[in-house]
Amino acid sequence: MNIQELLLARFKTALAAIDAPENAPAPLTRSTRPEFGEYQFNGAMALAKMLKQKPRDIAEKIVAAVELDDVADKLEIAGPGFINIHLSNGFLAKQIPAMVSDAHLGMEKEAQQTVVVDYSSPNLAKEMHVGHLRSTIIGDAVVRVLEFLGHKVIRQNHMGDWGTQFGMLLAHLSDKLAAQEVAETALEDLEHFYREAKVRFDEEDGFADRAREYVVKLQSGEEQCMTLWQQFIDVSIAHSEEVYNKLNVTLKREHVMGESAYNPELAGVITSLKEQGIAVEDQGAQVVFIDEMKDKEGKPAAYIVQKSGGGYLYATTDLAAMKYRSFDLQADRNLIFTDARQALHFKQTEIVGRKAGFSRPETTYEHCPFGMMLGSDGKPFKTRTGGTIKLADLLDEAVERAEKLIAERSTDLSEEERKQVARIVGIGAVKYADLSKNRTTDYVFNWDTMLSFEGNTAPYLQYAYTRVVSIFRKAGVDAASLNAEISLQEAQEHALAVKLTQLVEAINTVSAEATPHVLCTYLYELASLFMSFYEACPILKPGIDESLKQSRLMLAAATANTLKVGLGLLGIETLEKM
Repeated sequence: MNIQELLLARFKTALAAIDAPENAPAPLTRSTRPEFGEYQFNGAMALAKMLKQKPRDIAEKIVAAVELDDVADKLEIAGPGFINIHLSNGFLAKQIPAMVSDAHLGMEKEAQQTVVVDYSSPNLAKEMHVGHLRSTIIGDAVVRVLEFLGHKVIRQNHMGDWGTQFGMLLAHLSDKLAAQEVAETALEDLEHFYREAKVRFDEEDGFADRAREYVVKLQSGEEQCMTLWQQFIDVSIAHSEEVYNKLNVTLKREHVMGESAYNPELAGVITSLKEQGIAVEDQGAQVVFIDEMKDKEGKPAAYIVQKSGGGYLYATTDLAAMKYRSFDLQADRNLIFTDARQALHFKQTEIVGRKAGFSRPETTYEHCPFGMMLGSDGKPFKTRTGGTIKLADLLDEAVERAEKLIAERSTDLSEEERKQVARIVGIGAVKYADLSKNRTTDYVFNWDTMLSFEGNTAPYLQYAYTRVVSIFRKAGVDAASLNAEISLQEAQEHALAVKLTQLVEAINTVSAEATPHVLCTYLYELASLFMSFYEACPILKPGIDESLKQSRLMLAAATANTLKVGLGLLGIETLEKM
C-alpha cells in the first residue's frame, strides 16, 4: 500500500468537506524528524491565503474533517498550521505480513504502460569502455523497476553499427579473411583491430580508397559486403554480451536495434521534413531552423538532418527511432539514457520530431541525462597513461580487489565460495557506487570507498542482508513459513515498520523519474534502521516472550526480503553468507 497516496486521498476528501476550492493545493511531505510524526500536511497555509482566514483555524477544520482513525493515532497542529501525522502501530503492523509472504512484497502493480527504454548503446567498432557503464546500469535498473511494477518494457540497444568508419574496418577484415584468418580470431581484440585499420587508412597507399569503396558497397547493400559486415557485427555484439553477463545486466542480442536498422527509413524522414516545409536547403545541406531555440542575437538553432553530400546524421536516425517507437511499438513512454552532453541534441530532436508528427502526442519523450565518471583528479576517468579503460578490465579489477578483501577477513568460506563472493561483491560495488549517486551529477570513482563494508555501499548492504538471514539460521526457522501477529512496542520497531512500508514510495519515484539513487538511499536507511532495531530489541535472547520473538522475526524477514528485492532491482546480487 502507498501510504502517501492514501493520506493524500483522505486529506483531499477533507478539503472538499470544508468547501475548499477544487484547485486548493494539497501538499503532503515526509516529516523531517520523528517527533513530528511520519508525514506532514501543509495545505492550510495556501488555503488560508485563498480564503483570507488564519492558517491555524483552517488547519483545525481540516483535522476535524479528515478521517484517519484507522491510520493514525495522533494528528497535531504545529507552528502556523502544519498538520503532523503520527501513524498508528496497529495500522503499520497490518502492512508487514505481505512483505514476508509475497514475492512482490505486497506491492500493487501500476496501470500498465508500454515503455521503450534506450540504453547502453555502445559503438560496435570498438570494445565497451567505462563511458558506457552509466548508461548500461542506470538504464537496466530503471527497466527492472518498471517491469516489477507491471509495465511492458521494450529494451532498445541503439548500437553504433553503421557509418563511414565501417568501410575502413571491412576492408581490413576482408584482407584478414583472405589471409585465411578466422573472423573471431581477427576481431579478438577490437581495439587492436581498429588501430591496425586506422594505421593502414592513414599510411598505406590505396587503402583509403578501398575503404571508401566499401562504404559505398555497404550503403548500397552489396551482398558480399553485407555478409562481411554481418560477421563483424556478430563478433562485436558477442564482446558486448560478455560485458553484460559480467555486469548482471538484462540486455540480450534480441534487444539490439542498431543505427543500421533505421537506414531504410532515413530517406523518408528527409522527404517528410521537406514536404512539410520543416527542413530547408542551406549550403547544400538539409537543415531545420528551430525558432523555439534562438541564441542571444535571435538566430534560431540549426539542426542538420542531411549533409551536403547526401549523408545522414545521428539526428536523422534519432528522428526515425522516435517515429518507430511511438507508432510501431506504440510506446506510452520513450526513455533515452545518454550522458548530459547530448541534452541539447535530444531537446532539438524532440522539438523537430513533434513538429513533424513523428511522435504521437500521448508518447512522452524523456531524455534521461547522466553526469560523468571522474578520476581522483576531477577529470574523466582514464588509465594512468591517459588511455580509455575497457569496461571488461575495470570489472575484472573490481573482482580481484574484492577477492583480496574477502581473503583478509576471517571467513570459513571454501575457495569456490570465496570466488563467488568476490564476484558478487566486486561487481555489486562498482554498480552501487554509480547507482547511489544522483543520475544528473558527476561522481569521483574511488576503489576504497566503493569496496568498503561501512557506509552507503553495496558491500555494507550485502553484508547487512547476510546478517539478517543468519538470524533465521541460528533460530532454526524458515523465514518463509512465518505467520505471526506483529506487535510494535519499542520506538525502534515502529521506525523500522515505517521504513518498510515506504518501499513503494521509493520504487514509484524511480519509475516516474528514472532515479535509481532514491532506491539506494532507501535501502541504506532501511539497513541502518534494522541495525538499530536489532541492538535495542533482542530476538533470540533466552527467556524472551515467544509471541514477541515471532513478531520480531516477522520484522526481520520483511527486512531481508526488502533488501534482497531492492538490491535485485538495482541488478545487484545478494549472498546467504559472506
